Amino acid sequence: MRKLAEYTIPYVGLKLGEHRFEYEIDNTFLEHFGYEEFNDAKLKVDLLFDKKTTMMELTFNLSGTVNVNCDLTNEPYDQPVEGQLLLVIKFGNEYNDDNEDLLILPHGEYEVNVQQYIYELIVLSVPLKKVHPGVEDGTLKSEVLDKLDEFSLTEKKKEEEQTDPRWDKLKNLLNDK
Repeated sequence: MRKLAEYTIPYVGLKLGEHRFEYEIDNTFLEHFGYEEFNDAKLKVDLLFDKKTTMMELTFNLSGTVNVNCDLTNEPYDQPVEGQLLLVIKFGNEYNDDNEDLLILPHGEYEVNVQQYIYELIVLSVPLKKVHPGVEDGTLKSEVLDKLDEFSLTEKKKEEEQTDPRWDKLKNLLNDK
């Protein structure tokens, strides 16, 4: 994976205190990671970079929409996405990113690349089950839903019509009491 230059923050030249960075995210960013689950993406990431004497705190705020296909009907729709991530950067002898909330950079580093954290925030902010809002409120009209309704009704009718005669005999025993 090649590092994208606009997501690299050279923190050595920054003064102590808060600094703000804004990123507009679209499908080209996600394709860089080989992620093709979204039809389209219009996302905004606001990064608050708080530089302190011994550490740095990064607060990522994500908002926007991604166009995805519904898991039930395969109809595309815009899914609103919001998320937040807090990352603490400290300095140590060697690079360590084992903890998801803490990044340890070696002494002598002068920049940090945040593209991986933005990517993970986006992917983890999308719900696991994507259901079109029209399915939830019953206003969506699609061929897939019509077929599902058609098959579900016929299955129920067949089950009601076909009963095992042995069960009918057992039901009669309960009714004879």
